[in-house]
Amino acid sequence: MSHTPAPVYLSIGRAMEFIGDGQGVLTLLQTLQETLSNDLPRLQALIDQGDVLGAQRILHQLKGFTPVFCVDSLVDHVVRVEGLSKHAETSALRAAYSQLAPQLEALRHEVLAHLALQNPT
Repeated sequence: MSHTPAPVYLSIGRAMEFIGDGQGVLTLLQTLQETLSNDLPRLQALIDQGDVLGAQRILHQLKGFTPVFCVDSLVDHVVRVEGLSKHAETSALRAAYSQLAPQLEALRHEVLAHLALQNPT
């Protein structure tokens, strides 16, 4: 019997408060999973290329969904990094994102695990 660790960054309770029904949460979680899977590699590439404006667009989108699905500590971290993307030097953004990226990847895995529990094959 496999045991899925408790989520660290994903808050289904918070999502239920925002959205109001389980099916809506699942639908948006699928969108979130697709967004994270597609945008995190793009975001890293943009930061590596020094494209702060491109990175800011993706970070702004992430900042929009984190209050719905994530614990406060991750929301705060995303807000800080997104704020840096508006005015900081590329090196400061790169350093800040290097600390945030593992948390977003962990969130992606938590979302995948939750979706797998809802749709066992």
